[in-house]
Amino acid sequence: MAAVAVVLTLLDGRDLPSSSVFMPRIIPDGWEAMPLSGPNHRRIDTLCALHAGLPEHYTVYHAVHWTNVEGAHAIYGEIDFVIVNLAGQILVIEQKSGLLAETPDGLATMRRQTSRLIQAQVAQTVDALRVRLMRALNVPDIHLEHLLYCPDHTVQNPATVGIASERLVDRAARDRLIEYIQTLLPPGEATTLAPRVHRFLQDVIQLQVDVGVLLGEARRLVTRVAGGLAYWARQLEMTPYRLRVTGTAGSGKTQLALAEFKAALAIGKRPLYVCYNRPLADHFASMVPEGGLAVSFHTLCDRVVQMNGETVDFSRGGAFEHLVHAAAAAPVPAAYLFDTVIVDEGQDFSAQWRDMVLRHARDDARLLWLEDPMQNLYSLAPVELAGWVRLRAQSNYRSPRPVVRWLQGVMHDQLAIEAAAPVSTSDVDIIAYEDTQGLHAAVKQAIKRCYAEGLREQDVAVLSWRGHEKSQLLTLSKLGVHRFRSFTGRYDLLGQPVFTHGDILLESVYRFKGQSAPAVVLAEVDFDALDERAMRKLFVGATRATIKLIVVASARAAALLDEMKAT
Repeated sequence: MAAVAVVLTLLDGRDLPSSSVFMPRIIPDGWEAMPLSGPNHRRIDTLCALHAGLPEHYTVYHAVHWTNVEGAHAIYGEIDFVIVNLAGQILVIEQKSGLLAETPDGLATMRRQTSRLIQAQVAQTVDALRVRLMRALNVPDIHLEHLLYCPDHTVQNPATVGIASERLVDRAARDRLIEYIQTLLPPGEATTLAPRVHRFLQDVIQLQVDVGVLLGEARRLVTRVAGGLAYWARQLEMTPYRLRVTGTAGSGKTQLALAEFKAALAIGKRPLYVCYNRPLADHFASMVPEGGLAVSFHTLCDRVVQMNGETVDFSRGGAFEHLVHAAAAAPVPAAYLFDTVIVDEGQDFSAQWRDMVLRHARDDARLLWLEDPMQNLYSLAPVELAGWVRLRAQSNYRSPRPVVRWLQGVMHDQLAIEAAAPVSTSDVDIIAYEDTQGLHAAVKQAIKRCYAEGLREQDVAVLSWRGHEKSQLLTLSKLGVHRFRSFTGRYDLLGQPVFTHGDILLESVYRFKGQSAPAVVLAEVDFDALDERAMRKLFVGATRATIKLIVVASARAAALLDEMKAT
């Protein structure tokens, strides 16, 4: 199974993760929670060794896959670790796990009866990175070392591997990895170049945790968005800053929102992030530092109403309509004016909601509107944003390529999207069912298929096509041996959502918009015709998956999907 990818977004230098004075900084963080099993376990082993062995003078940037934002293919799958010392000098580590071949031309990887020389791979990667660093930093040269690490292979004939012995750590020498690193890259002394090197690695390689994994669960997995909005949109200059981003699922809209939010805080400004979905707002709020405000639209309305001395009784019918009316009539308190205003999932906003949110912006505020018309599940007309600059992003870097190709096959010319993710996993599975008993059996079968591909309970999200009122799944606490984790509809004293105890997330497609999970079981899919509304729901549900997608559909819907794909 393909490895989990690494998300690429903007990370401000002042938000680097802290570490012990005796240990290096590891960027991005959250790697400790990744399992020491599966396709990534060797790289996690190496991260553990680097974290335990290197002193605080070093910073380690890591990834399973990296991509250069300026190219369609660029540096992909060739760099595993970049280590930077106090002087801003760099050591690139390429790790080759598993058995290797010692050919007459040098050490090589073997795939499908073909070999690829490792020396050529490393040289190409190092040269490309060196050129880009020199150009970006405007320096005549850059100190860049490289090291090949083969933790599972013992070199039999060092004279023919094509790599100098001081730059090669094999299985026999893996206990001396830290020694090799420090020999090639001593700690050095602080220079003015070092912050620029870190800025390059953060802004161009752009590592950050994904904001969309399993509804606010602690940052555990990382995914990759390459060449995305978090880099390009922030290079645009305009006065005033009014940017409307129309981007497909997985193009990096929420990562851009995170970059804007953190950048505002970094210069002492106050940002506001608003979206329609409460789960996404809660999760976004858990990912950003204090100093700004990240809320759903209705929560923002409630804050305004309360600041003006009114309390809305949500137990009464029509409470939310009354809340919006009351907030629209109330003046905006000075404490609720912001220097940056970000609207996420703008396709869910009406013109009235647009005006209510944007009035929270100061006169010179940066305004950012993020939307995806294909995720408009409420049939709202697009809002007008006169005079705004529009940026379109049709590349999906999150969803596995087979998922996007399947959607393209089903929707044909109704879908303008490019499959740009590095992940190419197995094809989309469709399991048909006839009745409620068949639905339950099909969902259990789908979960077992996820497990068979190495995914765990916490990696799986079962998403119902239906809302809570009509779903046959969302009322379940368990299904066979599988226990579900689902929203109870209640919030704790700190305003955080309360979930039932379970291992597998169970949600509706509506509530899971803007988020993602490694494995998605899109269940209760049922329609008489694949009309525009059905296509949008299918698109939203399918593009939540970052590794594996299984569709559990009624017999008639499954037949229609097969028919659409065949035509």
